[in-house]
Amino acid sequence: MGTKFVFGSAILASAYLGVRAMPAPTHLAFLGRLPMNKMPAHKEVIAQMFEWTWESVAHECTNFLGPAGYGYVQVSPAQEHIMGDQWYTDYQPVSYNLLSKRGDRAQFGSMVAVCHAAGVKVIADTIWNHMTAEDSGVGSGGSRFTHYDYPGIYQTQDFHHCGLRPDNDIDNYYNRKDVQTCELVNLADLATETDHVRERLAQYGNDLLSLGVDGLRLDAAKHIASDDIANILGRLVTQPYITQEVIYGAGEAVQPDEYVRNGDVQEFRYTRALKDAFLGDGISQLKDLNSKGWVPSASANVFVANHDTERGGDSLNYKSPSNTYVNALVFSLAHPYGKPTVLSSYEFSDSDSGAPAAGMGSCSEAGGAGGWLCQHRLPAIMGMIGFRNAVGDADITDWTSPQNQRIAFGRGSHGFVAINNVDEDWESTFTTSLGDGTYCDVIGGLAPVGTCMGTTYTVSGGKFKGKVPARGALAIHAGAMA
Repeated sequence: MGTKFVFGSAILASAYLGVRAMPAPTHLAFLGRLPMNKMPAHKEVIAQMFEWTWESVAHECTNFLGPAGYGYVQVSPAQEHIMGDQWYTDYQPVSYNLLSKRGDRAQFGSMVAVCHAAGVKVIADTIWNHMTAEDSGVGSGGSRFTHYDYPGIYQTQDFHHCGLRPDNDIDNYYNRKDVQTCELVNLADLATETDHVRERLAQYGNDLLSLGVDGLRLDAAKHIASDDIANILGRLVTQPYITQEVIYGAGEAVQPDEYVRNGDVQEFRYTRALKDAFLGDGISQLKDLNSKGWVPSASANVFVANHDTERGGDSLNYKSPSNTYVNALVFSLAHPYGKPTVLSSYEFSDSDSGAPAAGMGSCSEAGGAGGWLCQHRLPAIMGMIGFRNAVGDADITDWTSPQNQRIAFGRGSHGFVAINNVDEDWESTFTTSLGDGTYCDVIGGLAPVGTCMGTTYTVSGGKFKGKVPARGALAIHAGAMA
C-alpha cells in the first residue's frame, strides 16, 4: 500500500501523502536447452515494475521479461490520481479514468497486448479501499474533487465516517471496526459494504479486465472486510488472479488468513523472516516455512522487498550489506514457499521521491541505468527465473546446513542451490537428486546457445564437488545443462 508503516505492528505512521528498454541482451538466448519460443508452462514469477510507464513496461515485456521466463508483470495503479511527482500520489485515486502519470487508456491497453504477445500476464495494482487524503484539487486527468465528493462517482454517503476520533483516522488495530471503517491516514474510506460502492468498484475491475488484465493486486485489503471483497469479486465478468495486501500484526483484530478464500495473500512475515535470517539470525531456519503458521504456501504471494518495505527499513533492499539482498532473492526463487514477486525499482535518498526520467524505465543488459535499479535483470536473478520454471512444484530434497549461514538444497530431480551467507568460500561435495551430467551454474549468467558464462559442475552418482563464493550462491538445474 502507498504508506509508510512500522512493520509487524501494522501501525501506519504517515500519509500516502519508459525511455525504451535496452535491446534484448544476447545472453538471454541461452535458457538451458529450452528454445526461447518454448518456455516452460510453469511460469509464476511476478516482476513488480514499480513506477514504470506503460510504454516502457511494454518494451521490457518484449525485450526481457518474456524471453527471461517471467510469468507476470505487476504494474503501478492505472486510475486517475492526485497531482504530484511523488510515488505515493498514484495511491490516491481521483476517478477510475485510465489517465495517470504512467500513460493513458490506449497506452495501457497496448501495453497489455504487447506483454501478452511476449507471454507475460499483467497484474494491475488496484485501490478499492479509499480515495484521496487531500481535501480538494484536480487529478492527473483534469477531474476536480473534494475529500468526500468525486463528481459522478461518490458523494459523502459513500464513505465511512467512523467518528471514533475527530479526524476519523484508525486509532486501534485491535479493534476490527477501527481498522475497516476508519480512515487510513486521512484517506477517504469507501463504504465497501454498500451496493453502490461495490458496483462501482466492480465496474472499474471489469474495465481493466476488458483490456486484458489477468490479475489484480488489492492494495490495503486489510482495511476492507473480506466479505466485501468477496462480493465485489463475485461481480467481475471473469475471475482474475488476485493478490491481497494484508499486513500481519500479532494479536490484531484482522488477520491474513481471513482473506485466503478471495485469492492469494501477501505474506509480510516472510519478508521480515528473510531480513532477520540474512542479517544475523541464520538462514538455516528457513527450511520448512509452511510450519511457521503463515498463510499456506498455495495462497501466499511473497517478496524480499516491495515498494513500501524497501523505504520503511522493514525488509532487505538494494542498500543492504554484503550481497544479502541478492542472496535473499536467490533463496526466494529457489524455495517452493509461495508465489514470488521480484521488485524492480529505482535509487532513492528521499523515500517520497518518484521515479527517474518521469517513469520511463530503462536498463542496461545486466541491470540498472539512469537511476533505475532493474533488479529483475541482475544476472543471478535472471538465472534463477529459469531455475524456478524448471523445478516447478518439486519438493525440497537433500537439505544440508553445515552452519547457520550456509544452506544447500535440491528441488527433486530438477534443481539444486547452495547459498553462502558468510565471508569465506564454501567448498564441499554436495549430495543431489539431479541426474548424471554437466550443468551450468546459472548464478554466473547465461550466454548464447551451447555456452555457459558461469562455472560448470558435473554430477555423477548423486554427488558433485562445488565451490560457493563468499557471500554468493550456486544454482544448477535440469534446464541448463552445459
